[in-house]
Amino acid sequence: MKYTLKKENGYSYLESGTGKPLIILHGLMGNLSNFDYVFDHFSELGYQVIMPELPLYTMPLLKTNVKNLSKFVKDFVKFKGLDNYILMGNSLGGHIALYHAKMNPKNVAGLVLTGSSGLYENSMGESYPKRGDYEYIKKKAEDVFYDPKIATKQVVDDVFETLNNRNKLIRTIAIAKSAIRHNMAQDLPNMTMPTCLIWGKNDTVTPPDVAEEFHRLLPNSELFWLDKCGHAPMMEHPEKFNQLLEPWLLKHFNLAA
Repeated sequence: MKYTLKKENGYSYLESGTGKPLIILHGLMGNLSNFDYVFDHFSELGYQVIMPELPLYTMPLLKTNVKNLSKFVKDFVKFKGLDNYILMGNSLGGHIALYHAKMNPKNVAGLVLTGSSGLYENSMGESYPKRGDYEYIKKKAEDVFYDPKIATKQVVDDVFETLNNRNKLIRTIAIAKSAIRHNMAQDLPNMTMPTCLIWGKNDTVTPPDVAEEFHRLLPNSELFWLDKCGHAPMMEHPEKFNQLLEPWLLKHFNLAA
């Protein structure tokens, strides 16, 4: 990532390109670098690509939930003066995008969801009592991907640090519980904006049947599969991810080169 993190008005974010706003939301255990290839590619194709750092560990504990993270996105887009934007999210980021779209349907032009929570997911669950066991956390991080090598030492170190920091751990658990409470099944049939679902066939966190359910419930959705791919397609198969997303954006927004 060759871009500098902007810090304005209490927000930290990356931004590049001009054109249709494409806002990317990272996951609970993710960070901005997970979307490097997507950010680079689409910021050169007529999109204003923006990635805010979500305040997962800095909000008051009682407000650390999907609803308030969605409100954070609302406040952020208002600060940036954005409207009619596309929201993209992986895992928790997808869930926040969905909740935000539910509450602000006139502002969201489209959704891109990959390995999104919002219906059902397998969390790290029973691993929390073993959070001090580096090898155990390494194995859990590797299991997120089809190819365990994608879980680099930096990725594992980040997860290990999160789970061994009491403040971050408490908020991680709070957000995970909030994600279960904020199930979107009842809301999805009313969400009519174009939605692109890009899913790994080997996703064990939000398995393929979750993608099928999203596709069934979202009335204007298209589902694309990536083989030999786990929970984070934009990391594991970034070029294929972009190759699927680019024509979908062209079809619905007629902006890509």
